[in-house]
Amino acid sequence: MAARRRDSRRNTRLVSSIVRLGLALAIAAVYALHQDVWLWRDARPLVFGFLPIGLAYHAAYCLAVALLLWVLTRLAWPSHLDDGEAH
Repeated sequence: MAARRRDSRRNTRLVSSIVRLGLALAIAAVYALHQDVWLWRDARPLVFGFLPIGLAYHAAYCLAVALLLWVLTRLAWPSHLDDGEAH
């Protein structure tokens, strides 16, 4: 029984480490994708017939960043901030 608990804690730590690595890689990817040098020179093609490609890219980028921030607050929020103690 005690060995099973140790294995469970070890697996939780491993999953936590993998999740943290994945979140760090996602943050690095979002940071790198913000530098959209490939769309600077031309406003064509138009997305939906009226929206310049660079603006459409940034709209999609903002949605992706909002999703990433939601995931970060769900998975990586420091629990000590929710203790309810006023400083």
